[in-house]
Amino acid sequence: MLEITVPGYRTYKLENLVLDFNGTIAKDGKVEDEILEDLRLLSLKLDVYVISADTNGNVRSLFEDEPAEVIVTSKENGSKEKFDLIEKLGWENTVAIGNGRIDIKMLEEAALSICVMGEEGCAREAMLNSDIIIGNREEALKLLLKTNRLVATLRG
Repeated sequence: MLEITVPGYRTYKLENLVLDFNGTIAKDGKVEDEILEDLRLLSLKLDVYVISADTNGNVRSLFEDEPAEVIVTSKENGSKEKFDLIEKLGWENTVAIGNGRIDIKMLEEAALSICVMGEEGCAREAMLNSDIIIGNREEALKLLLKTNRLVATLRG
């Protein structure tokens, strides 16, 4: 579990990390080594889920030896499937990271939501339904590894 107290705001007791794949932690279907290392560190405190429609057809193979559960959604109903995963895990103890229209419901539902505005950009609605907007995938994960950054942003 990852417990984060934000003075003047709230205390998070996070157990799950749900990540969109393309545009969020991957660029053009590829994940940088730094991202994988950060996910390994986060998996020591959180259950990690990578959820994707798998546009490039490689998400399962990329995470074959990694401490993350991969969930491939349908191409037609991915938004609902992401929302359903957050509900199943428990919104109150889940952090979600995404960037697209398909992530809006997931970001809105999670206790803590981070929108990544990377090279692919991000959907306006994803930004509006997130607690934090950050400029790249590497720094999104660092918010959870160096929680004082997150506290400084959300402090009341």
